[in-house]
Amino acid sequence: MFLPWSEKKLVRRLKARDEQAFRRMVTLYQNKVYTLIFRMLGDAQEAEDLSQDVFITVFRAIDSFRGDAQFSTWLYRIAVNHAKNRIKYLARRRSKASQPIEDVDESRLQDPSGSRIPAPDKVLLGQELEGVLQRAIAELDEEHRSLLVLREIENLSYAEIEAITGLPSGTVKSRLHRARLQLKDVVERYMNPDLSAQNPDKQGPAKGS
Repeated sequence: MFLPWSEKKLVRRLKARDEQAFRRMVTLYQNKVYTLIFRMLGDAQEAEDLSQDVFITVFRAIDSFRGDAQFSTWLYRIAVNHAKNRIKYLARRRSKASQPIEDVDESRLQDPSGSRIPAPDKVLLGQELEGVLQRAIAELDEEHRSLLVLREIENLSYAEIEAITGLPSGTVKSRLHRARLQLKDVVERYMNPDLSAQNPDKQGPAKGS
């Protein structure tokens, strides 16, 4: 078990290429980074591999961190950009980036407070609803997907999301509003296919800003 370090000390040791600092960084942030990427990609193996890439990128690029934002904000920015790039790559490959939720290691998925998401067998219809939610998120474009995950799953503040994405406040709020509406439509379509058939205009979320 690591004794607490300040963020400044962690960054200083990372810049000194301290391997213990690298291990400490991974221990501190691996679950949050994994959860963020999994929620954006919907694929556990992709999330596992990409999480490792994120930490390697952070370690290699640490000298570019100037302290203008919190280290965690900078790390999240790298994780989001990696995930968005991977989504685009998978789309070009026409790869299905979702996977059944029952194949996911539940111990890796955490809510923003750090507690584990309840196991499906402990929540009525939890597995089905979780799977529907993940598939619905996967239907959003990468920009709306990232904002929704950061706000609704990671529970970050608007100020934190603005710092991570570089988007102005008004853009973040308007895109989040559209993302929530899109997610609601997709979830309704999955949960009630008959309703979708009666409303062909709701066959998928519209792309855009």
